[in-house]
Amino acid sequence: MSRTLVVAITALLLSGCWNSVTAPPDTPPQDGSITAWGENGRGECNVPEPNADFVSIAGGVELSMALRADGSIAVWGWNIFGGCEVPEPNSGFIAVDGTLHVLGLRQDGSVVAWGANGQGQCDVPGPNEGFVAVAAGGDHSLGLREDGSIVAWGDNDSGQCDVPGPNEGFVAVAAGEMHSLGLRQGGSINAWGWDHYGQCQVPEPNEGFVAIACGAGHSLAIRDDGSVEAWGDNDEGQCDVPEPNEGFVSVDGGQDFSVGLKAEGTIVAWGTDDYDHGYLSGVPDPDSSFVAISAGHSHCLALRER
Repeated sequence: MSRTLVVAITALLLSGCWNSVTAPPDTPPQDGSITAWGENGRGECNVPEPNADFVSIAGGVELSMALRADGSIAVWGWNIFGGCEVPEPNSGFIAVDGTLHVLGLRQDGSVVAWGANGQGQCDVPGPNEGFVAVAAGGDHSLGLREDGSIVAWGDNDSGQCDVPGPNEGFVAVAAGEMHSLGLRQGGSINAWGWDHYGQCQVPEPNEGFVAIACGAGHSLAIRDDGSVEAWGDNDEGQCDVPEPNEGFVSVDGGQDFSVGLKAEGTIVAWGTDDYDHGYLSGVPDPDSSFVAISAGHSHCLALRER
């Protein structure tokens, strides 16, 4: 789900088909265009036209989302729960994130939620106002209010909605399959929810962080020196950040891989490609001029500068 951004919001999970695609190397990039690669069994890599003027991106579970400069949201891929059916009016949005459900943040600070709702993950609690960021997990949702508090709703079987106190001073949120992260103003991270793989065990020193992101069962964060910390499920090497571990400005996690964006606009991906999804081998060529990245369950999205 993830969520674009130096302040990362993302999310993902589940399984799917094993097709892979990459953009043809001779395809000229357009301003604000999206490049998508990896698993494409549900069309999650088929970016809708016109592929231009996008300003943010989010990868979900066989689903992709993007925000256009005019404040409208485009969603494509697996529509089994209606995730591709953006509620009207499709305007005035400033952020989007999703997995099999989608969260859209409006300019007025309200959240619109649609798609899968089996655990109440689309039932935004009131008052539905004052939100500045959102993050979609497996079956739960997070919203960050302008006062620095976090609101969590949906599935709470693993405590992923039990925000630790004091619930204040947060500046970013991220959601995994069944765990959650909150970045505090002072640069420390709180993690809560399912901790089977140690994804809630924030590495020391727990300070100096500037961005956070979640994979399905692992967690990622960027330090103020541009290095990435990754912890939790590492069965496929998704926490083994490649060298040189420096110069990162954004990071995100998929089911069993991770992807990072460097300051010069290049993309680095690590983890496994065991099923030939292509999310490691399919990093776009030319690998340059990117300003945002997002990881879905088994696919990736990258946004070129406008």
